[in-house]
Formats: sequence, C-alpha cells, structure tokens
Amino acid sequence: MSLGLTTDKDTGVAVVTLDRPDRLNAIDLTTAGELHDTWRELRFDDSVRAVVLTGAGERAFCTGIDRDTVVPQPNSPYMADDPLSRIGPKSNDLWKPVISAVQGIACGGAFYLLGESDFLVADPTATFFDPHTTYGMVSAYESVLMTQRIPYGEAARMALMGTAERISAQRAYDVGLVSELTEPGGALVAATACATVIAGYPTEAVQGTVRALWAGREGEVGRGYAQAQHLVSLGNLPDERQAELFKARGQTFRLR
Repeated sequence: MSLGLTTDKDTGVAVVTLDRPDRLNAIDLTTAGELHDTWRELRFDDSVRAVVLTGAGERAFCTGIDRDTVVPQPNSPYMADDPLSRIGPKSNDLWKPVISAVQGIACGGAFYLLGESDFLVADPTATFFDPHTTYGMVSAYESVLMTQRIPYGEAARMALMGTAERISAQRAYDVGLVSELTEPGGALVAATACATVIAGYPTEAVQGTVRALWAGREGEVGRGYAQAQHLVSLGNLPDERQAELFKARGQTFRLR
C-alpha cells in the first residue's frame, strides 16, 4: 500500500497519508487508484465526519506524478488520459471537509489535491511550485485550480516561473493559499485539531456548507477543465524531450 488511512471513531476524524516518502510522495498509478478508492470509501463511512490529508516524512507533502509512471494514451488528441484527474475528494463526490497538512515540498500534481481541499495548514518548511513549463509541459489543470485559490497574478507567476522559484510557507499564507502557519512539525496536529472541531458539529450542516462552498467555484473549474485537455495535447513536448529537459535542469531556485 502506498496510502495510509487511520480513523478515530471517537473524534470522527480520518487521516489519509500519502506514504511514499522515498519518492517524495509522488503519485504513481497505484497511488492514484488508492486515492480514488479511499475517497469513495469515505463517502459511505458515517463514523468519519472530517478528513485530514498529509504526506509521510519531512521532505515533501507530494511532488505530483511519479516521473517513472508510464501512462498509455489513445492515439487521439480528443481522448487524452490524465492519471490524476480522479485523485481529489471533490472529483469523487466526497462532501466531507478535507484539510491538507503540508510539510516540505508541494508541487505540480500536488495541486490536484490541494485545489480540492477545503483549506490548508502548513509548517514553515512548506514550499510550493509548479514545474510544468520548465520541462515543456502545459500547466493546465493545476493552474485552473490555483486561480480559484490565490490571486491571478500569484497563480500566473507560479505557473510560469516553473522550477526557478518556490513560494515559501509565509508567502503562501500571505496570499491566502495557506490558512494557518504552525510551529515546525506542527501542521498535522493543527489540521487534526481543526478537523476535530468541525467533526463535532452537526453533519448535515457541515456537508451542506462544503457543497455550497464548492458550488461557488465549480463552474469556473469546469469551464477551465473543458479546455485543459486540449491545451495539454497541443502544448506538451514529446515525452522524450521532456525527459531530456528534466535531466538537464539543475536544482537552483529562488525562494520567495
């Protein structure tokens, strides 16, 4: 298993943990399937009333799709398969509150998860960036979600600067991506404390509020997603050229 799930029947809080620390919690096809199954499972578990999502280890929350993952594609620009399209809670029709606890790196495909979380808690080690353009890929789905979470200019800068710049936990807090900064190592505890409070409220009121909050965003997300697949098909470099760029780039970056 590359995903952990623990539930506390007393508090009504479940903790979902991306558990591939040796791969910086990057998502392969197995992990993507486990996330999909977990969100669907939690829909039917009435003892769980709030969820915390986090990553194992100290180095990363999630670094997006695992670069070694091979995703077979139909020979048509109209039928591109995105392995991360069903990894988020909202994409799986889960209307229980989900709070992400971020420690370390969160980048690229991690925004599928962060974009569908209800709010984020982070410790000072958290950094956020979107590497797509650096490696000849279109940041489409990630950018659609981020423009719903932070000011357009911040989303545009993150998407366009690629690996040259990372957003610090403090900057993420300042622009509203993160709702709380904790002491070092304190993100999971703080997120769980918030989830425990929320889980103690009447279930129907909480879930209705989550649904209402997402309703205010899903129209824009849906319109963006309708174009995203075609933009990726048109704009992505061939896989072999992406791999060349990936190998050629150093790790120097500016922290903002």
